[in-house]
Amino acid sequence: MTTLPSTSEQAAPRAASESAPDSPARRPSTRRRRRLRLPSPSRAAALLFMGLAALMVLGPVMWTLSTSLRAPAESFDLPPHFLPLSPDLTAYTEVFAQIDVIRLVTNSALVTALIAGGQMITAAMAGYVFARLPFRGSGLLFALVLATMMIPVQVTIVPVFMLIRGMGLADTLLALIIPAVPTAFGTFLMRQHFLNLPGDYAEAASLDGAGPWRIFFSVYLPLAAPGMAIVGILAFNYHWNEFFRPLVLTSSQENFTLPLGLVSLQGNLGTGSISVVLAGVILSMIPALIVFLFGQRYLREGLTAGAGK
Repeated sequence: MTTLPSTSEQAAPRAASESAPDSPARRPSTRRRRRLRLPSPSRAAALLFMGLAALMVLGPVMWTLSTSLRAPAESFDLPPHFLPLSPDLTAYTEVFAQIDVIRLVTNSALVTALIAGGQMITAAMAGYVFARLPFRGSGLLFALVLATMMIPVQVTIVPVFMLIRGMGLADTLLALIIPAVPTAFGTFLMRQHFLNLPGDYAEAASLDGAGPWRIFFSVYLPLAAPGMAIVGILAFNYHWNEFFRPLVLTSSQENFTLPLGLVSLQGNLGTGSISVVLAGVILSMIPALIVFLFGQRYLREGLTAGAGK
């Protein structure tokens, strides 16, 4: 009879093999070791360029924030200090004491929100028509719409002012809202976005009995959310910081927007404190920063839409 080895005899070789630290099976392979790889010269140059570009963009913003935290006497020290020696919030309290920040922010928010919403709606509708509902002369009309992008606002401000005054809307918030709702850039952007969407959706919806309006609102409009988000975010950022049109189309302080109100912080002869002026600039940047933080996902999706299949 053959005797089977006991359990302890079977476990002994296994334990010996596991406890051997120099076993070839347990020794790590040199091919699997991670090696420290230095970036290639082209990648290092790209990283250096992006770092310098970020420094150039963020440098003035950081200097503005630093100066807003200085005392007025420290604003023009030589040699200048990038960081304030004794940070305080006196300049921010002076902003609220010298101008009506609540009214200015309310006017700017109302004007900017209505312009952004109006541009999102009108650009989506016009872009859908040019992309999905071709008609005779649509190419020429679209070319004329794009041609308006080449005309600066300084050229059209006088005719716009005369039309606004003729409508009885001079020195009102509607004078800032109505002319800014049509957007050639938003129309072009939404047309390209609708062209990237499949046309089979419209055919399937029309076979089910849906008309053009139903197809637009129920099928294509939800798919156009990333493109509309781009139009809204860009419109908000542009018109929140707009200075020229409010300066021409409004004259009473009750209808001033925030950029116009910040100018009064300089004083009549520009003798205001630079710390107070830059504190107002920092406060004006906060709403635009919040909008960007909440909309950056839609902005990224809209900018990359159609980049790959």
